Amino acid sequence: MAKAAKTIKVEQTGSAIRRHHSQRETLIGLKLNKIGRVTELQDTPAVRGMIAKVQHLVRVVGE
Repeated sequence: MAKAAKTIKVEQTGSAIRRHHSQRETLIGLKLNKIGRVTELQDTPAVRGMIAKVQHLVRVVGE
């Protein structure tokens, strides 16, 4: 039986206005582009790195 992939919920809390383009692109990569939007992603090192890059704009809702 295969293990279920762990997921993580992320909510955008800050605006991408006046942020560096790489931070905006990271938010889009996380499927976020509006304040209050919540997305559920697989908990991988790549996603964790993306969250760390924009940690001032997002918060982890559930793991």
